[in-house]
Amino acid sequence: MTERSPAPGGLALVEALVNTLDIESGADALDTPEGRARLGVTADETDRARTLRESLRATLLAHAGHPPHREVTPLGALLAEAPLLVTVDASDGSAALAPADDRPLHARVAAAVAEALVAGTWTRLKACQAADCHWAYYDRSPAGRGRWCSMQVCGARAKMRRYRAKEL
Repeated sequence: MTERSPAPGGLALVEALVNTLDIESGADALDTPEGRARLGVTADETDRARTLRESLRATLLAHAGHPPHREVTPLGALLAEAPLLVTVDASDGSAALAPADDRPLHARVAAAVAEALVAGTWTRLKACQAADCHWAYYDRSPAGRGRWCSMQVCGARAKMRRYRAKEL
């Protein structure tokens, strides 16, 4: 949906999860074994992954200053269940939060969010303003006020709608 480059670091996982659903077409990559495998999700974990995805989408909409697309489980409640641990590198003493188990998607997402918080990049991950899109994208604009995943698609559609509304 977007020509933008992927989000940095662990946010690429969050972006990939949110973008498993194409709202416009209804296609959901979590419906396929290949789509689930890309995220390390089993068929049994699909419902939990969808709940997490929509909670993340609502949070990314909030990052862009928009209301949630629908009622969702709060992201904090979902990530509170994620087992994380602090790792310390013996050679240089650097520390990081990491999933206690690499398998659960919630833990990997929680670690990615924590990493992004420390890096100051968390609020740059946003969801497109277009109601028929809500695709996740990383806002690299200098002021951090990007509104659409793609200026050529969603931005152009919004501007055309605004222009046509003025003509009437």
